[in-house]
This record gives sequence, structure tokens and C-alpha cells, in this order.
Amino acid sequence: MIPGLDDREIADFLDDFCSIATEAHIYFRWRPFLSDPKDDLLFECALAAGATHIVTYNTKHFHGIEPFEISVVTPMEFLHILNP
Repeated sequence: MIPGLDDREIADFLDDFCSIATEAHIYFRWRPFLSDPKDDLLFECALAAGATHIVTYNTKHFHGIEPFEISVVTPMEFLHILNP
């Protein structure tokens, strides 16, 4: 549950978010790149999609991606970026 939002508002947000999503194809693998191999796929997807942010509670495993201009932020940090 997100404080201040009911289930309908969350569902509406997710529907809107998914409606603007774009499928990204990975043509080049960067593995192994990160300290946690499970996070390499997420990094590759973000890179292939031209993402500016990776939103995760697991920020500690993404050291070294700074040159790719992808910021790693928590969900709360991302909400603050979207709504300053």
C-alpha cells in the first residue's frame, strides 16, 4: 500500500504507466558488470531502453553505472523527482 493512495488510484497509475511503456530489445550483453549478477539484466534493460533511472530498494549493487548516465534511486526518491 502506498500512503495516501487507495487501490483504485494505484491501479490507475499502473495502467497509465504501462500505456506509455516501450519494449526494449537487448542486442549487447554487458555481463558480468555488476557485483550482483542478478542485477546485470536490469542494468542491460535500462541501458537498452535509454532509461535515465533504475528504481529499486537495492541501490547498493549498482556501483559503476554512473558513466552511463543512469541514476539509481529508491521508489520514494523517484516519487520526489517526479513531484518535487
